[in-house]
Amino acid sequence: MHHIHHTEGIILGSKNSGEAGKYYFIFTRDLGMIYASAQGVRKISSKLRFVLQDFAYLKIDLVQGKDFWRITTAEKTNILEEITKKSVNLKVFASIARLLRRLLAGVEPNRELFIDLLDGLLLLEKTETKEDLQNIEAILVLRIINNLGYIGSHDVLENFIKSPFEKDLIFKARKDRKIILVEINNALKETHL
Repeated sequence: MHHIHHTEGIILGSKNSGEAGKYYFIFTRDLGMIYASAQGVRKISSKLRFVLQDFAYLKIDLVQGKDFWRITTAEKTNILEEITKKSVNLKVFASIARLLRRLLAGVEPNRELFIDLLDGLLLLEKTETKEDLQNIEAILVLRIINNLGYIGSHDVLENFIKSPFEKDLIFKARKDRKIILVEINNALKETHL
């Protein structure tokens, strides 16, 4: 008998597998980044077909297999539902998802990063202006790479890394976005990924 892990997660991408299956990249609250399969999910009769969508935030039950995880059940949370309806906001989300898939390897819980990501995506979902979208993306990427240990101490960046991820932070990023982007680019070069 396998242990069922109950958690919440954000689907960062998927790819088809076999005749009707799919593999998912899911960043979970309790397990970190996992690679999970769902068999028969592409069949019209599948109950999970409309639940397991890219960029969805879900309550999910998982069983660990030999090589990857298997999704047993999932249900919508109604969180981040609107983000996929705005193409510009979704494009930013997709870019962040690609970065996370590149940087996160293996099952390693990281609740602080999960909370930062969720807070940033909730702000992103409500954002209307291009400048605010760019600021949210910059702050979120900065917080991701800082959380993974790629940013050193920096007086200007300290506020963007330590402060609660709220709307006020977006306004403060307007004048310091160039500094943030330079540090992000330097850190990403250091990762060699």
